[in-house]
Amino acid sequence: MTSTVSTEQLQQWLADSAEIALLDVREPGQFDAGHLFAAVPAPYSQLELVVPRLVPKPGVRIVLCDEGDGVGALAASRLARIGYTDVSLLAGSPRQWRRSGCELFEGVNTMSKAFGELIEQTHRTPRLSASELQSRIDRGDDLVVVDGRPLPEYRKMSIPGAICCPNGELALRIASLAPNARTTIVVNCAGRTRSIIGAESLRLLGVPNPVYALENGTQGWYLAGHALDHGASRLHCTDIPEAATLVQLQARTSELMRRHGVPRVGAATMNAWSADPARTTYVFDVTTEAEFAAAARPGVLHAPGGQLVQATDQWIGVRGARIVLLDPDGVRAGVVAFWLRRMGHDAVVLERGSADHLALHAPARIALAALPPVDYRSIGDARIIDLRSSTAYRAGHSPGAVWSVRPRIIEAARGARRVALVASDRSSASLAALDLTEAGIDVLALVSNAPFTESTPAAPCASESIDFAAFAHGRHEGNRAAAELYLSWETQLPNRLASSDRALFAVAAAITNG
Repeated sequence: MTSTVSTEQLQQWLADSAEIALLDVREPGQFDAGHLFAAVPAPYSQLELVVPRLVPKPGVRIVLCDEGDGVGALAASRLARIGYTDVSLLAGSPRQWRRSGCELFEGVNTMSKAFGELIEQTHRTPRLSASELQSRIDRGDDLVVVDGRPLPEYRKMSIPGAICCPNGELALRIASLAPNARTTIVVNCAGRTRSIIGAESLRLLGVPNPVYALENGTQGWYLAGHALDHGASRLHCTDIPEAATLVQLQARTSELMRRHGVPRVGAATMNAWSADPARTTYVFDVTTEAEFAAAARPGVLHAPGGQLVQATDQWIGVRGARIVLLDPDGVRAGVVAFWLRRMGHDAVVLERGSADHLALHAPARIALAALPPVDYRSIGDARIIDLRSSTAYRAGHSPGAVWSVRPRIIEAARGARRVALVASDRSSASLAALDLTEAGIDVLALVSNAPFTESTPAAPCASESIDFAAFAHGRHEGNRAAAELYLSWETQLPNRLASSDRALFAVAAAITNG
């Protein structure tokens, strides 16, 4: 039987020096509606796929959060089967956590966004409003607008004339984007925090240009009545800067690291850390996807630097773990390590030239049983359970198919002798099939060429669609109310933090030493 911990005990564990993974095993819609500040999303529907990456050492202390519906116990059992030895369940439900004094936070990547807002408050990051930026553009001022988001986000909507340069690349590429020291640099994102972190990265590196964050990003631009570009393809130069420029950037980065105590380690230390069973060590390549693919180093994960800071909980599941960052130039890794350390993580940089000497112990992959495809016409009286998104199901599904997600699939199969699954990927179907098979239900296979000829715009209803993150979801589709709600939520995050939440960061150290 899984042991339980109280919210009081959890707070003590989060404050001690031992490693801990606080994993929320609810589905994305449930997590999005309200979660504990330090919780990392690990939905039960994808559990065995995401946890080995988030928590690579099987002996780490793990606490699971659920809806008080028994899914946490299921998840604990699954984790025990794949080798995790120290798994507990947080007692109660979100409603009970709130009653015990815990603040619940809507949205995703909450810790990263709260951190960005705290940085703006403490550094007093210079900013321009959308109207001020438009006035400067109209005057023909010497300026460059840099969008700090990944290319797919940038293409969806961008400031007219803005150049896509994800935050993780910004320190390395800014000299080519603004070679004149008098050129004003404006960094934007969709909302606020990547604008803030991008602008502060340049300021902390001592870039001589005037640097501003665009207040409220593309959403603020839209709310101010300005038109957005869609489908733009203006991308930063991907070439490594010329030697003289690179030396200067490396010197600036080394000074930033020295000033703020960001260590470097060599390959021998890194290899010893990787083999240490008592401590978790993540190794991330923070370069571009193309650079990472060309390097192909076993045991090294790809985490674009800007996103590693913006969405840390997508890569790092263990508080108190070591984080080693690498790149071939030392500029990108140094800046990202600086920010991660300010977020309270033990981040270091691998010395240049050491990457080719790594001998890392990569975590084993989870083997999933293959589900052979079966033709829709041959499934007979099997009940069809559709595991695609609730949005896709509403738009079109097979006649008679019922929609479900893994944590509720046994209920969806109740009374059926045989089940056929429809899914957007084989892994999700294989995990759901595991639960069905153990419940004694015959899983026919994964349906191929299923006709999606029925639509049910109202089913499943919003309360049942726990796969869908509804909070401010319309903010990128022209919904003004959703955009205003999101921006208000983001700016209010620091005011909602308890002292124990703030203690997870090391923001004050950056200000004292900066």
